[in-house]
Amino acid sequence: MIMTGRLRSLLALGATLLVVTGGGMLLDIPSAEGSARLVSLTAMMAASGVAYFAAVHLVLTRSWPRRTMWLVLGVAIAGRAMLLLEPPAFSSDIYRYVWDGRVQAAGINPYRYIPADPALESLRDADVYPQINRANYARTIYPPVAQIVFALVGRIHDGVTSMRLAMVAFEVLAVICLLRLLPLAGLPPERILIYAWNPLALWSFASDGHVDAIAIGLLGVALFLRARRKDTWAGVALAGAVLAKFLPVVVAPAFVRGGRFWQPALAGVVLIVACYALYAGAGRHVLGFLPGYGQEEGLADGTGIWLLAGLSLLVHLPRDAVPIYGACAAAGFTILSVAIMRRSAPDNDARALCRDVGVLAAVATAAISPHYHWYFAWLALPAVLAPSRSLVWLATAPLLLIEEPVPGDRFWWPSLIYIPAILLLAAEFRRGRTIERRHEAGNGEAKWTLQRF
Repeated sequence: MIMTGRLRSLLALGATLLVVTGGGMLLDIPSAEGSARLVSLTAMMAASGVAYFAAVHLVLTRSWPRRTMWLVLGVAIAGRAMLLLEPPAFSSDIYRYVWDGRVQAAGINPYRYIPADPALESLRDADVYPQINRANYARTIYPPVAQIVFALVGRIHDGVTSMRLAMVAFEVLAVICLLRLLPLAGLPPERILIYAWNPLALWSFASDGHVDAIAIGLLGVALFLRARRKDTWAGVALAGAVLAKFLPVVVAPAFVRGGRFWQPALAGVVLIVACYALYAGAGRHVLGFLPGYGQEEGLADGTGIWLLAGLSLLVHLPRDAVPIYGACAAAGFTILSVAIMRRSAPDNDARALCRDVGVLAAVATAAISPHYHWYFAWLALPAVLAPSRSLVWLATAPLLLIEEPVPGDRFWWPSLIYIPAILLLAAEFRRGRTIERRHEAGNGEAKWTLQRF
């Protein structure tokens, strides 16, 4: 009877998540204006976040029958199926993916031309081309593995729905890998809820079809292979994730912990060189819009970085504020990386691997403080095996970034995400140090991690 009550509670939370998601679909978002749009969107996302946090807490603090996993997967599938029925809600990036696939299907290097170039005029249509952002000045920014996926989808079926289905397929790949990792870590399968029900992942991939899903799928493969001691293939999979979305490169130190360096590193470099060679005909343009992206998003001058944006409200920042910030961030991240690499591999390597990946990913993502919500969704992947309040918060709270109350604000509204994350991390660190000191006082081995939600 008690277990039935728990299942009903979990089912109620899953139903709440689906109802809120359905409400978001019914909301006439494009026609809403001003404060009505902000209030509706913020309330919807806050409700989905509350339901999700409650479900995560319930799963982590109770024991469950095996059939619980099917409830979890059923809600995850239903939510994604609902969103696939509607057009992309919050981003137009997927139209560029479809365009890049179409360009390659025509035998043209996607890095060679901007979409508005007369050379591509014959490929334009009324559905995809008008929706492409930066069409008149920016070459594609997406790296080779992403382009390979775009090309494959474009040859199978040219369209937005097909591309979104491909992104969800990479999510499925990640979920399968996590379900294989959980028993290796001695953890129950229902913990897959931490990723499968994450509303940020739900809207980012099933709705908007962001390319980050490819990186998440390949990172899931890399985690599974590394936990199974298949280091070389893990390096290949991680390199593939990096070539889908550059950001996963920051978790590489977790994969070479304990001296396992040369084979995975060499395998990854070989894949990177081979993939870029496929598009080398574009010459110096093979990096696409990447150099200009940093300028456009305020990373070059610091206006897009949360901490510098806040400091600029108090004092006049010197001209070299960005290089100083970058040097400090790089030094801190290097120290963290070296500390992780110097650790010996524990008995339960799967859980420790995800813990280290989660820490590296969260620190690096927060350091660049992107103002696009989908950049944070990948943090839910390592949180399945190594959940902490700060990591789960950072993987979910950027739902608030879907809508900006003040366009261009890079400090006050984002502070609702970063300040709680910092406070949660500080509390976890303090609690961990307390546990460590107690173990030392008792001559026991300190084994604390940021894993308890």
